[in-house]
Amino acid sequence: MKSKSNFTTLSAVCDAARIMRKVAWMTAVFALVLSGCATSRITNLTATRQPRNAAGVYPVEFAWDSNQQTLIAGSVKPYVVIGFDFYPMRPALSITDRWETVVPVPADKNVITYHFKVDYEYRAFGKPQKSSKLSPSYRLDIVDK
Repeated sequence: MKSKSNFTTLSAVCDAARIMRKVAWMTAVFALVLSGCATSRITNLTATRQPRNAAGVYPVEFAWDSNQQTLIAGSVKPYVVIGFDFYPMRPALSITDRWETVVPVPADKNVITYHFKVDYEYRAFGKPQKSSKLSPSYRLDIVDK
């Protein structure tokens, strides 16, 4: 008489294929969800070196690129951040998704470090939600003529 093994059964072997198909489907769905995620990118368009001027203000600008479909148009509010000071930016004339402003640099400084912060709203279930995006830090060198 043949004894029955408790370690392997025919049903366990058959379930392996079903479980592998399930894992493959879940992996495919996960990859599809990740590839469809919204991204936003800040591209600094400011020259890294600018000649010192008598007014002591220097232009900075960036391009905003976002594929987030839920972004609420008109809610984007960007700033240049220098230390603890926030300088609001305005849209560049006749160019979409570009923002500009001027920042003061004292006459006794040759370098400033700054970054961009973009506040915006997006559609969500219920009421709109707020979010923001920070750029990496950038350096602006002021050179004497």
